[in-house]
Amino acid sequence: MPSPPDARRSGPGGARKHVKHGAFSFVLHSHLPYARQAGRWPHGEEWIYEAAAETYVPLLTTLSDLAEHDIPAKLTLGITPVLAEQLADALVIERFEEYARDRAERAANDVVRFRELGDDHAASLARWYEDFYTRTLLTFRDRFGRSLLGVARRLQDNGCLEVLTSAATHGYLPLLSRDSSIRGQLDTGVRAYRRHFGRDPKAVWLPECAYRPAYQIDGIVRPGIEDFLARVGLKLFFSETHTVEGGKPVGKATADVIGPYGEIPRRHTVPISETTPMSERTTFEPYYVARPDVAVIGRNNRTGMQVWSAEHGYPGDFDYREFHRKDGVSGLQYWRVTGPKVELGDKDYYHPDWAKGKLEAHAEHFSRLVEAEVRHYHERTGKFGIVAAIYDTELFGHWWFEGVRWLGEVLARLARSETVELTTASAYLEAHPPEDVVQLSEGSWGMGGNHFTWDNPDTQWMWPIIHTAEARMEDLVARFPEAGGPAREILSQAARELLLLQSSDWPFLVTTGQAGEYATQRFREHVERFERMAAIAETGRPDAAATQLARDLYERDKVFPEIDYRAWAAVAAS
Repeated sequence: MPSPPDARRSGPGGARKHVKHGAFSFVLHSHLPYARQAGRWPHGEEWIYEAAAETYVPLLTTLSDLAEHDIPAKLTLGITPVLAEQLADALVIERFEEYARDRAERAANDVVRFRELGDDHAASLARWYEDFYTRTLLTFRDRFGRSLLGVARRLQDNGCLEVLTSAATHGYLPLLSRDSSIRGQLDTGVRAYRRHFGRDPKAVWLPECAYRPAYQIDGIVRPGIEDFLARVGLKLFFSETHTVEGGKPVGKATADVIGPYGEIPRRHTVPISETTPMSERTTFEPYYVARPDVAVIGRNNRTGMQVWSAEHGYPGDFDYREFHRKDGVSGLQYWRVTGPKVELGDKDYYHPDWAKGKLEAHAEHFSRLVEAEVRHYHERTGKFGIVAAIYDTELFGHWWFEGVRWLGEVLARLARSETVELTTASAYLEAHPPEDVVQLSEGSWGMGGNHFTWDNPDTQWMWPIIHTAEARMEDLVARFPEAGGPAREILSQAARELLLLQSSDWPFLVTTGQAGEYATQRFREHVERFERMAAIAETGRPDAAATQLARDLYERDKVFPEIDYRAWAAVAAS
């Protein structure tokens, strides 16, 4: 890390070097619900394949290219355990290759169709798509050896990337009724991370940025989320801007803000600090949260809004590809945004060269914005702060088609910056430990900055079912604390199904209405499977048929082979 901000350093021959004023990291959160063998288009496995083709392969290609050209780009990348399990699965890998080949073939057929119609521009776009998907397949197969996680692991081992973990299935931790479930989600997530990345994680993405402080109910103290993070060795998490600075929610805050899961307005919420006053708290600094070994970094709002804002954000530029209009034959997207409130049927054709010019201009604008942010903070405080630009990974490439190339351009520019040092979040934390301890309020980056998106009149029926399953799992561990053989297999599968039914994706999709029936069906399926496993386990005498059922369900829901059902033991009350 650089010398103190006010120092001057000399290079070879006495040449003066510019002193960095602050640090920057993209913090990207990669997550998809468990979809392996759980439906195809429009809901299910295609979610994985679209994101892999348009986001994950291009992003890892961009980072690999920067590293091979000795450009010191760094990035913080969250990969949820349930997504990692799917990306590493042999069946998913095979079907992704089929998907990429199919898309290339669709594009090739479009070339012929458009030429027969005399539409030369559409034919050229179809050829462009054919090249894109063919190149994606070759990169995945030949350059990456069919392992996206392997590429991420190498980039992390080389210091270009920090990979975050998360709760195992992106469970919404503050709404879980048993602390054993919070521990089970995190313990399983850390175990999966070790298996995929060969090391312990340092930092975590809390699902939906949802945080719960310690509180007392009926004379019993429930620990804050930071206590559970500390128990599994996690030193850092991330929070929405308003929970750190105070004030109303920002970012994906109003109906005028775009996002990969749709537009949801938020309501006002005000967090309370019992230590550092809200007016003095900033997202440019990390803070310890309630204890001196777990820190938080908040999302920088100005950089966030440059991407999230529907009115002023880059993805809404008229020359970028339109996401929503798709060709009626092939499903490919041949149009550009065109203008404000232009109906889908009136969109103009996409021009990749126009988009390239815009993304370069936007990358330059964003780079200057980051430099201004760290410079102004340094001028005000004399401190070496950090700008954490936090986004859903799938926004880039999938929703904003040019977004991955924009990320690469920004990283290349900031790698040459005289003002900004690129870093990963944990590297910054190690070099610049927090100076203050804060008490964050309960909240999330969802609607209203609270839990409403996941707990509302449309989803409230789910939570008693979840809470009953949590209590039942806890009771099973108490009855069979050291099970072995078939009994252990059944208890392990019950724990997997509990994790899967706890996914925050199911209530989210019900609330947004994007795939409500699908989400309800998936939730009920995992509940039914959990109850079958729990009922068998409760007999204490699983037979061969029951054991085979557990094995069949594992093959269907093939996640977390290293799971330890004992993680769901009751947490002692304090």
